[in-house]
Amino acid sequence: MIELDLSGKTALVMGVANARSLGWAIAEQLLAAGAKVAFSYQGERLKPELEKLTKDYPGTLLQQADATNEDELTALFARVKDEFGGLDALVHSIGYAPREAMDGRFLDTTAADWNTTLSVSAYTLVSLCRHAEPLLREGSSVISLTYYASQKVVPKYNVMGVAKAALEAATRYLAAELGAAGVRVNTISAGPMRTIAARSIPGFSTMYDKAAQVAPLGRNATSQEVGKLALFLLSDLASGITGQVVYVDAGSSVMAMKMD
Repeated sequence: MIELDLSGKTALVMGVANARSLGWAIAEQLLAAGAKVAFSYQGERLKPELEKLTKDYPGTLLQQADATNEDELTALFARVKDEFGGLDALVHSIGYAPREAMDGRFLDTTAADWNTTLSVSAYTLVSLCRHAEPLLREGSSVISLTYYASQKVVPKYNVMGVAKAALEAATRYLAAELGAAGVRVNTISAGPMRTIAARSIPGFSTMYDKAAQVAPLGRNATSQEVGKLALFLLSDLASGITGQVVYVDAGSSVMAMKMD
């Protein structure tokens, strides 16, 4: 069995809100592999939870940073540079859409809700990579989190599906531009997960159950499986993979319908 040793590697994970966040599932894998991890959080109300999650991991760095605020990003990456010197891994686990944009019809999406959702959920990947570029070492890796609603209509996912499509396109463009520096950029398409954010989507429980019924493995993927895939993509084992949407969904995305 191959055991990854990321001792001496540094990572920045952005967007961990709580223990059920996929960002935390990824961070746990990085920490277990020996990486030194920095975390950013959006708003001081999230700090106590992150402090609790990281209390057993000495050397972690925590800093408040709104991913849509250029000044706060500048301060975050300056601190990462001062304390870590550079970065081997960057994890974008950030997404948001106003509740009303998901409750109603997609046709009724307002310009304000559209701009907010795409700015937070897709443009921030571009912005983070721009800030991180001077710190990313040769062989480093960037990952984000997407969802199959970028490819097919998922009821009530609405403008967030458009944002995920934009995120996937941005992944390809970033991979093309950063590849010359030896930096890889990929995105993970996780199946439905019982995160707090996902459970706020109208009809999520029905969607979750149906995905498991359709999936070839007869179940949904787990957050731990997302974390393990992320660890692979962030390591040298995935040194030839970039610009890709990599699925971890127990196979549900390959099925047009259940055959029995």
